[in-house]
Amino acid sequence: MPRFISLDGTDVEAKRQQLLGYFVSTWEQYEALFAALKDEALYARAESLRHPLIFYFGHTATFYVNKMILAQFTDARVDSELEAMFAIGVDEMSWDDLDSSHYDWPTRAVAKAYRDKVKARICAFIKSMQITLPITQQCPAWLILMGIEHERIHLETSSVIMRMLPLNLIDSAQAESWPVCAESGIAPAVEWLPIPATTVKLGKDDSDRSYGWDNEYGYDKQKIEQFKVATTLVSNQDFLKFVQAWGYKKARYWTAEGRQWLDYAQALYPRFWRATLDGKYLQRNLFSEMPLPMDWPVEVNYLEAKAYCNWMAERTGEPVRLPVEAEWSALRQSELGSTPGEGNINLEQYASSCPVAKNRQGRMYDVTGNVWQWTESPIDGYPGFDVHSWYDDFSTPTFDGKHNLIKGGSWISTGNETLASSRYAFRRHFFQHAGFRMVISEQEPEIQAQHNVYETDDLIAQYCEFHYGNEYFSVKNFPVACVQTLMSYVQANSIATDRALDLGCAVGRSSFELAKSFQHVDALDFSARFVQQGAKLQAHNRLRYTVPVEGDIVEYREVLLDKLGYDDVKDRIDFLQGDACNLKQQFANYNVVFAGNLIDRLYDPAMFLNDIQERILSGGLLVLTSPYTWLEEYTDKSNWLGGVKVNGENVSTLDALKQELADSFDFEEAVDVPFVIRETARKYQHTVAQMTIWRKR
Repeated sequence: MPRFISLDGTDVEAKRQQLLGYFVSTWEQYEALFAALKDEALYARAESLRHPLIFYFGHTATFYVNKMILAQFTDARVDSELEAMFAIGVDEMSWDDLDSSHYDWPTRAVAKAYRDKVKARICAFIKSMQITLPITQQCPAWLILMGIEHERIHLETSSVIMRMLPLNLIDSAQAESWPVCAESGIAPAVEWLPIPATTVKLGKDDSDRSYGWDNEYGYDKQKIEQFKVATTLVSNQDFLKFVQAWGYKKARYWTAEGRQWLDYAQALYPRFWRATLDGKYLQRNLFSEMPLPMDWPVEVNYLEAKAYCNWMAERTGEPVRLPVEAEWSALRQSELGSTPGEGNINLEQYASSCPVAKNRQGRMYDVTGNVWQWTESPIDGYPGFDVHSWYDDFSTPTFDGKHNLIKGGSWISTGNETLASSRYAFRRHFFQHAGFRMVISEQEPEIQAQHNVYETDDLIAQYCEFHYGNEYFSVKNFPVACVQTLMSYVQANSIATDRALDLGCAVGRSSFELAKSFQHVDALDFSARFVQQGAKLQAHNRLRYTVPVEGDIVEYREVLLDKLGYDDVKDRIDFLQGDACNLKQQFANYNVVFAGNLIDRLYDPAMFLNDIQERILSGGLLVLTSPYTWLEEYTDKSNWLGGVKVNGENVSTLDALKQELADSFDFEEAVDVPFVIRETARKYQHTVAQMTIWRKR
């Protein structure tokens, strides 16, 4: 399996065949992993913080469909019901935020048939799509690479969950194609290698010829002091000493977060160890167990790795810790330069880890491969970071100070994961095929509380100001004005205020306003980045963002939830990412549905209107606002509701809405609601939306 596909080339058809082969080999490798599971394994909740494996089996296929629709390469779904179910995982859950939702998961055969249909569609797309070389980030081929690399990520994360399954759920015959290393012995003593002080350049250049995720791009320079690094990863043998010293019971070695996790997990040793009655340990590998291999790397979460380093610091009197991202990059450059590094990676050696002194790379071992290596660094965007519009929530949800970078890759890391530029991060209590390497350094790592940083993304900051900022030219705040107008109608007509749905909630002001009157509000937006702003304000009471003044000059804004008067009602809201044209069944039985400035931004507004009427209770309201700025950028012209001529006559959006809603709704009234969007200190958009109110019969 190639490590990655180059974006370069001179022969378009050769690149097309290369992409097709890369797609098919990735797809088949993924299905081969799941083939080692008995059917019941797909529905077991092996990891309570994640969905069962049937979700991940379907999720990677749904990803292609959703991204092709978002990028407007297609408007056709394969199976809307399955795609609603397989769309969004729970990989960002915490142990105190479990997902208790009920899902009517499909059978394995149904999921496989769905995957087969998606595979055929993607193969046909690759064979017919336009390809330009080099491949750039807006090319159809980039979307295909995005889907491939996404599935390769889930090849690895799904294999982690499989390590947690009972062995009786494994198909032993199929598992033979995933061979475990047979070598084990005594671990070598820890040796330390000095790395001189240097300045490290971080960030992937736009000219790089390999696919990259958005968080890899940008540019940063960091100075690091000299440090020493252990030449090998910490072994099971060394970590066993910490376990035998009752390290899991001694609070002084653990961070505050680590102690909270211990209270929840009640752990006494690593997750992939199993204690036997005779006081020894077994190690669970992908599909089998073996006596604890002493010279293999220990596999733990960040919290355990940090506790071990603190224990070692106490024992040795040295400032032992995990490396920061810049230090890891420096040692990799020192030992491997620009070479990829041969080792236990890309499934080139084993379907397990192997001895820590088996794969020498420069003066060290396992600089890359074997297991991922935890760092001290919470992930954040480099200066110049820019979200890719086709996957706007790949990185930004992790920029919260709670997700630490892992570097180097593991035995099952493939594709982008194997590159020096790759940047993946997980919550500190999560498990991957991850261990750690120690450094000794006097330099204190810089750690920030990321939820207090200022949002600088232009579009998000503009919407934050639109929702929570100043009023301009005596025009009332738009979300507040909309909710006040609709509530006057609710109150005048004695409509119940149990449940409301805020569709296209953006950064959430209308959701908070609705919560002042409704007992429960579901707040949905297609953009996860937008939804996160409302959720951040709800969780932390604070939202910070910058607004442009002129050129590079900006002003800083801070919004406090309690100052807005929402502190008493914030818990009535569920902020969620969702597609208004493909809502899950749970979003139903509403007294009011408010869709603010949404109808002319949907890819199929008629489908939305047909679906939403079934989700509103009799006597309830559908409230729409829009300036009716129909654009083919968002909605294919054949799907416009108004703003067109039919049989030579003008059809307005209001006329079209009356026709679409006539069977189930009575039209109540239409009112104009103006709004102003600030772009800079001297540039504003003044717009008038029309609010229409419809009552369900």
